[in-house]
Amino acid sequence: MKQTHKVKIVDNVEISPGIYKIDLLFKEIVESAKAGQFVNMYTNSSGSLLPRPISISQINKEKNVLTIVYAVVGKGTKALSEMKIGDEVKVLGPLGNGFNIPKEAENHIVIGGGIGAPPLVELVKQLKGNIEVYLGFRSNPILIEEFKEYGAKVYVATEDGSVGIKGNVRDILKEKNLKADMIYSCGPKPMLKAIAKYATENGIKAQVSMEERMACGIGACVGCTCKTKKKEEVQNKKVCKDGPVFYSEEVVWND
Repeated sequence: MKQTHKVKIVDNVEISPGIYKIDLLFKEIVESAKAGQFVNMYTNSSGSLLPRPISISQINKEKNVLTIVYAVVGKGTKALSEMKIGDEVKVLGPLGNGFNIPKEAENHIVIGGGIGAPPLVELVKQLKGNIEVYLGFRSNPILIEEFKEYGAKVYVATEDGSVGIKGNVRDILKEKNLKADMIYSCGPKPMLKAIAKYATENGIKAQVSMEERMACGIGACVGCTCKTKKKEEVQNKKVCKDGPVFYSEEVVWND
């Protein structure tokens, strides 16, 4: 069973309005963590007993540092944003199943929407071959230089038109004839549904990292289920334990 550890914060900085990057000195998790997994973070906020599940953004095995990028959306993440270098926070992880990188794949398309972009940085760092990254934001894009640093060609869409093309990731899919051995994606469900449809129509395999509200994060409470299918059989799977990454053809998108 995974154990909760008290972890020292070595950096916690706002990288965009309401978006923070926190670096954790966490040897135990760094040794086993994979791209696409997440951790449960327990904040010091009163009234926030449940942990906050946050995806892993980067893994630095040389420095034993885990990087998390998160949005301030409530009391728990607000409390987390106010923590200082040297403070300790309780963390449980790594949790869930991450992305599967086929050894034979040479051409990769990576698609992120909003706060779904951070979990894809570590993935891009591990990919080999031709990598194209498509990112969609309302405004204020994040992590563009990090993706470029690891050899990806980066294309950006913003809803306000401030950076890149005006629109969203679905507009990019309509505009470009994207071809690849594999599509990897993380973001809001409507975006993932559109990617799944595009992948099916174009005969491309796709992996999607699902976003669902989680309580325990370890599969005990059954609070984060999504419908999946195998042949004709439909079943509920736990996003926290069976996912968060699924192949797009597994997911039932009609709900």
